[in-house]
Amino acid sequence: MNTAEVEALLAAAGLTGEVSGVERMVGGASRQTWSLTLDGRPLVLRRDPPGAPRGGAMAREAALIRAAGVAGVPVPEVIASGDDFIVMQRLYGETLARRILRDDEYAEARERLTEQCAHALARLHTGVATDAVPDLPADADPLDTVRNLLDALGEPHPALELGLLRLGRDRPTAVGRTVVHGDFRLGNLMVDAEGLVGVLDWELPHVGDPAEDLGWMCVRSWRFGGKQPVAGIGTREDLLDAYAAAGGTPVDLPTLLWWEAVGTLRWGVITVQQAYAHLSGAVRSVELAAIGRRTCEVELDLLDLVAPRPAEQSPTDPPERPSSSATRIGPHDRPTAAELLDAVREWLLTLPLSGHNAFLQKVAERALHVVQREVEMAPVLTPRHEERLARLGVHDDRELAAQIRAGRDDDDVVQAVRDSVVDKLLVADPRLLER
Repeated sequence: MNTAEVEALLAAAGLTGEVSGVERMVGGASRQTWSLTLDGRPLVLRRDPPGAPRGGAMAREAALIRAAGVAGVPVPEVIASGDDFIVMQRLYGETLARRILRDDEYAEARERLTEQCAHALARLHTGVATDAVPDLPADADPLDTVRNLLDALGEPHPALELGLLRLGRDRPTAVGRTVVHGDFRLGNLMVDAEGLVGVLDWELPHVGDPAEDLGWMCVRSWRFGGKQPVAGIGTREDLLDAYAAAGGTPVDLPTLLWWEAVGTLRWGVITVQQAYAHLSGAVRSVELAAIGRRTCEVELDLLDLVAPRPAEQSPTDPPERPSSSATRIGPHDRPTAAELLDAVREWLLTLPLSGHNAFLQKVAERALHVVQREVEMAPVLTPRHEERLARLGVHDDRELAAQIRAGRDDDDVVQAVRDSVVDKLLVADPRLLER
């Protein structure tokens, strides 16, 4: 958006004045976020990307942010809103998880953050009535929701099916029925040196079990390399104790672990969904495309929760990575495919980009690494996967996924699914296998 477009949008919402400093902010794969000033007042504009409007969703989001603020949840003030945009007060602090987890500036904040997050969630769950916001979606059954979404995408994922099967067999008693944030995690929290400043990105709220928000905070993807299970900085026990002390309905550890696994499953399906948004042409985006290759990372996290590898079992040995010259196929001249990818990557990194484009530059560079590893390892990984399926008596992943949904989860199936996920991760991001 340019300044004139922002001025027109604000004017339609009854906000007039001098607009300056319009700049796209880093992050926000599904929605755009822009910083600006209006007559010197720092604001943030969030909007649906062109081509992907979600009618009325942002109006509900704005209403919920206001209600959460009244309940005592730290949130930015909503200045104006419409069906596809929100203008809010700009808060100051840090949202980048890796800085929050590692920089000395946030050492004291890290000591407080688990308790502060538990307090904010307790205020949301107990202070906002389920009918406070009209038309707030209700999640009738989290596993049915995930299963229906996976079916709509039409992609077979045996590891996700294994998660659905085993979580369905071990369902805990519901904790309650409250308003749920739906995406409460590092990356959506503004933090300063003293701790939590504001809860952001209220785009996935619904009525559901409050334990869902607690479990989502523990999903490995939202630890960003931190060693502790709660946002990389806290223990599950500390989270549960602080939540109960703040007035939330007590949640036991097995229930939290179940919801952590459900959250991991949900995030795995969301990565498939976000890649589909790109592949379908709804929102062409290198960021959304790259997220599709993170699915295997989440699948391995899910397997570690619902079908952990026995301690005495060694992990799958990675194949020896062939040299670029070994991947020449057919009568093609040099550069080889791998060497061409090197050339494109080197050129891409010379582009003088800044802001959100600099972020996308890094995403594209990582995507090219994925392509190169796939080209180089395909001669080993492809026949290995075919042999694995043949030993199970299935033709492809779709048939295997269907058998798992029908109840097949014997040790051979679990091992084959894990081996397949590891092979996918060898291409997508082999560094994650070192953890």
